[in-house]
Amino acid sequence: MTGSAPATGGNAATDPRGPRPKPFFTPKKIMIYTTLIFFALYFLFPLYVMVVTSLKTMPEIRFGNIFALPSAPSFDAWVKAWTSACTGLTCNGLSPGFWNSVKITIPSTIVSIFIAAVNGYALVNWRFKGSEIFFAVLIFGSFIPYQVMLYPLVMLTRGMGIFGSLQAVIVIHTIFGMPILTLLFRNYFASLPQELFKAARVDGAGFWRIFFEIMLPMSLPIFVVALILQITGIWNDFLFGVVFAGPQNYPMTVQLNNIVNSAQGTPEYNVNMAATVLTGLVPLIIYFVSGKLFVRGVAAGAVKG
Repeated sequence: MTGSAPATGGNAATDPRGPRPKPFFTPKKIMIYTTLIFFALYFLFPLYVMVVTSLKTMPEIRFGNIFALPSAPSFDAWVKAWTSACTGLTCNGLSPGFWNSVKITIPSTIVSIFIAAVNGYALVNWRFKGSEIFFAVLIFGSFIPYQVMLYPLVMLTRGMGIFGSLQAVIVIHTIFGMPILTLLFRNYFASLPQELFKAARVDGAGFWRIFFEIMLPMSLPIFVVALILQITGIWNDFLFGVVFAGPQNYPMTVQLNNIVNSAQGTPEYNVNMAATVLTGLVPLIIYFVSGKLFVRGVAAGAVKG
């Protein structure tokens, strides 16, 4: 024999296995990313115009291009919006309204979230007679338009002696925040393993001990969801602030409206844009910081209903 022919078959040990890797740029992915980029630009474009305009001088705004970058960026409009812009009869800028918004948002958020968490926990783990009717009435209340309730709430707060004060706005926001938050907490607590609750009951734990030592440590995602919903809803509110707070307690959104719609002098678009960005900074920062937990909490709260 002069020699054997070389083997033509591949080595089974070195042959590639598994499915063939898919290319990254598939038509489906291109369509998805194109759509996402389009909507991202669509929502970011007004923010870009606001920020760019707030950094320009009035002559540059009048005679320049609205989309062009400022030739010499200046924060004078921001300083004026914060310290000396006229918000009605006074010209103290947005700073008083900022602190009024803080005084309204913090207690309203804490109280409404705590009450809603206890309600959701009780509706899932400590069912009482008529609990389903109570929950149905509570959810029904969340679909009633705010405008329908304005006059009765004005009469109620006036009877309580708190109309025209920060306390009135805090009470109103707490009441209107509870229905939707109760639904979120109820769904989230229903998705937790019931064995934990039953084991704690067997060990003799009561209502509050189970709530604080077992349920709360496991509920960070839904608390973040509730926190974001309440902070953004209360901070961005205009209706309750202008009706119940009183002129000396106007929140930031009401003062922003007074700045933009002021009839005194020539409209200063750079100051208006700076005031708008300043008013929206707090919700924007909250979303950026806790966006991932917000998505997790919403997904977890939607498991059961």
